Amino acid sequence: MCDTLCAVGSERTLFAKNSDRPVAEVQLVESFASRRGGGRLRPQYIEIDDAGAFALLGCRPEWLWGLETGVNEHRVAIGNEKVFTVDDPYKVEPALLGMDLVRLGLERGRTANEALDVMTDLLARHGQGGVGDRTHDEPYFSSFLVADPGRAWVLETSGRTWAARPVDRTAAISNRLTLGADWTRASDDVPAGTDFDTYRLARAPTGHADARLAASRACLAAGSDALTPRILAAQMRHHGERPWAPPGGDPTPVSAPPAASMPDGTGVTVCMHVRGYQATASSLIAELPSDTGRSVRAWVAPGSPCVSVYVPVFPPDGVPRELGDAGVWKRFLTLRERVEADVDTAAALPEIRAAFGPVEAELWDAADEAAGDPDAQAAFTAACWRPVASALDRLRA
Repeated sequence: MCDTLCAVGSERTLFAKNSDRPVAEVQLVESFASRRGGGRLRPQYIEIDDAGAFALLGCRPEWLWGLETGVNEHRVAIGNEKVFTVDDPYKVEPALLGMDLVRLGLERGRTANEALDVMTDLLARHGQGGVGDRTHDEPYFSSFLVADPGRAWVLETSGRTWAARPVDRTAAISNRLTLGADWTRASDDVPAGTDFDTYRLARAPTGHADARLAASRACLAAGSDALTPRILAAQMRHHGERPWAPPGGDPTPVSAPPAASMPDGTGVTVCMHVRGYQATASSLIAELPSDTGRSVRAWVAPGSPCVSVYVPVFPPDGVPRELGDAGVWKRFLTLRERVEADVDTAAALPEIRAAFGPVEAELWDAADEAAGDPDAQAAFTAACWRPVASALDRLRA
């Protein structure tokens, strides 16, 4: 499960993803250096030719080579979603995972168009398959949102079959197919004019995705130029009622997570808390400016965003090492478990937000001041984790 959205504005693109994974699965946020091509490369299950890599920032489950989401040095951002289609992923040999395709698109794509070409070419040559959820021994296929400062694509797949359409200003994807006959590019086995929704598995429920898509689209309805990273941070904490106050606003949480989820999707929210199955493991927001003189900026929340801090980072290198520490991630897991156990009094979440809200607001303001000055950015990166660690200590996490 996941939720990804983007807004292509006149001067920049905003991109955001909540990565929903098994409840105790560690997710790391790391910088990856550029790499020369040549030789062979080993993603999760197969070997492929190594075409080299651009530097990038990526979020990955600890056991996976591939990424749930990320942004590269050329200002391309990609995120993926599990989808349920007519092709059975249990009957496919291990090949490339959706997470492999996210990383490979970021490693090789200078633009959203180029990343799309890379991903679809790799899909055609190597196929898609293999377990992507080790906890539940579950293989699945993926859809993707691929964005750069001036354009974006929705790419949806079923095995080797795929279709894609360019984004008209805004787009949101979740755990279901969203394309109809509006695609403009597709694999050779998709006849012209096909409604791509016919590849959706009819018996698979969509309520768990539909409610979250509605919440994301309501946020995007403000228009691409009216949205800000702070508004998206509030949206990614959505617990089913309405977005929270943006960083720097009222730190009081709008609501605790739903106490339970239902088969119709009730209780499955953008900030996900499905007890015993999946929860949001990290969240990333990226601002991709078209002006190359402006710094690329991202904000990364380890763990569930409702019990975390969106730490400003300057991709691909300006990332505090603590975000790649499994022990740090587990401290935020402790807070999520505390909130989920507190369904009666709902006192735990306000205490956490009271500690984290001021820290987050100060970090965002400090990062705004540092933007555009490499020395100031480096100093910010070196110091930004200290107030987060202090707040974690105060919360006994």
